[in-house]
Amino acid sequence: MEEKLKAFERLLIIMDELREQCPWDKKQTLESLRHLTIEETYELTDAIMDKDMLNIKKELGDIMLHIVFYARIASETNDFNIADVMNSLCDKLVHRHPHIYGDTKVNNEEDVKQNWEKLKLKEGNKSVLGGVPVSLPALIKASRIQDKARAVGFDWEKPEQVWEKVQEEIAELKHEVDTNAPIEKMEDEFGDVLFSLINYARFLNINPEDALEKTNRKFIKRFQYLEEGAKKAGKNLSEMTLAEMDEYWNEAKKL
Repeated sequence: MEEKLKAFERLLIIMDELREQCPWDKKQTLESLRHLTIEETYELTDAIMDKDMLNIKKELGDIMLHIVFYARIASETNDFNIADVMNSLCDKLVHRHPHIYGDTKVNNEEDVKQNWEKLKLKEGNKSVLGGVPVSLPALIKASRIQDKARAVGFDWEKPEQVWEKVQEEIAELKHEVDTNAPIEKMEDEFGDVLFSLINYARFLNINPEDALEKTNRKFIKRFQYLEEGAKKAGKNLSEMTLAEMDEYWNEAKKL
């Protein structure tokens, strides 16, 4: 523990020195760091998807830097400091884990989630869904919305029911397409299909974001194999037939 505390203290000292002496660090504000923090978070998710432990460690460090940077800036206006941030977090964790720090009994993970959402409502949240960030990417937001609704009991009972809903939504989308409905109607039904598929993924214990990203990476890898194969053959992709491209694509799938 002492080693960890020394490492954190060292980071805080360096942050103070940079803020006071480095021209770039001096200029930064909460707003100017925001887009960089988002970028660092995505870099961390890339490292996690790649199972690259060295890069995960590096990206966690970058995010830690941003946390102490925000706290240092806020301390200059006497709004809060890093100690306030840590103590506030610790207080919240203790309060929201009464099964560890209190007398509440839980049987499983679902009980923990339900208690968490109930405590958040008692803390002043007007809606169970109020804690879902507006700016989240739509696919992740849909997952979080469904998780939070489930935590208070608003959910399907069986995967079969969800699959029936998926088929129902696909049929409704197909009807709008077949009847040449306005784009707004098709878009509405397409959104329902995606939302129901994300729901089904949850019942299968599949993370839809991870699943889609793996498919993205698989497609990129195969397409780049196609590009490389065409290049070696002295061909231009735009001049090749679909059948010719399929030959390379199928080779990529076998590999």
